[in-house]
Amino acid sequence: MSDSIRDRRVQYESDGLDVGDLQPDPIRQWQHWYAQAESAGCVEPNAMVISTIGLDGMPDSRYVLARGVTADGFAFYTNYGSAKSAELIASPVASALFTWLQLHRQMKIRGTVTRLSATESDAYFATRPRSSQLGAWASPQSEVLADRAELEARVAAADARFAGTDVIPRPVNWGGWRLSVVEAEVWQGRPSRLHDRFRYRRVDDAWVAERLAP
Repeated sequence: MSDSIRDRRVQYESDGLDVGDLQPDPIRQWQHWYAQAESAGCVEPNAMVISTIGLDGMPDSRYVLARGVTADGFAFYTNYGSAKSAELIASPVASALFTWLQLHRQMKIRGTVTRLSATESDAYFATRPRSSQLGAWASPQSEVLADRAELEARVAAADARFAGTDVIPRPVNWGGWRLSVVEAEVWQGRPSRLHDRFRYRRVDDAWVAERLAP
C-alpha cells in the first residue's frame, strides 16, 4: 500500500489562473468558484475544514458545512458545548479550507470568529429537517457515550418530548459562528505541480491579490 501511495500521481490539466481572473475580494471569489463547483456537480461544495487551536495547544480540524456567506464572512452551526466551540471561545480565530477536487481547486480562509446572534441561529434552526432538530437536542456533542444505544435512547427521548409539536425550538446550547476573513488564498492545480496561487490581504481599506510561488 505504501508504494501505491508513494507512486500515485494525478496531472492537473486545468486552465491557468492569473490575477486578472480574480474577483476583487475573497468573498466574491468564493461565491464565483462555489457557483462553478455547484454547476460541475462537486460533492458538498459548501463543505469546509475548520481548523482551531485546541485547548492543549495542538491544532484541531474537522469538516463542517458553510450555511451562510455574506460580506461579513462564513456562517456555520454546531453545539456550543462541543470541542470546537470550547476552542473558539478560548481562541476566537480559525482557518477554513474549501476543496473542489473535480475542478482541482481549493480556497483557504483565515480570520476571526464571533458567535451569531440568537435571532440568526433561530432562523437557521427553523429550516433544518425535524430529525436534525431532534438530533441537536439529543446529542451531547463531543462527550463520551457508552455505546450507540445511548445515543439512540437520547434521540427517542427527544422525539417523545416534542411529540405532537409542529415547531421544535432551538436548544440554547446550539447555534452559529461566523468566520470573518482576514486573509485568503486561492489555489488552482496546474501541470507539473506548477500551480497558480494567489493571496488576498488587506492594504489599508482595500483587498490586494498577489501571486505566490507554488
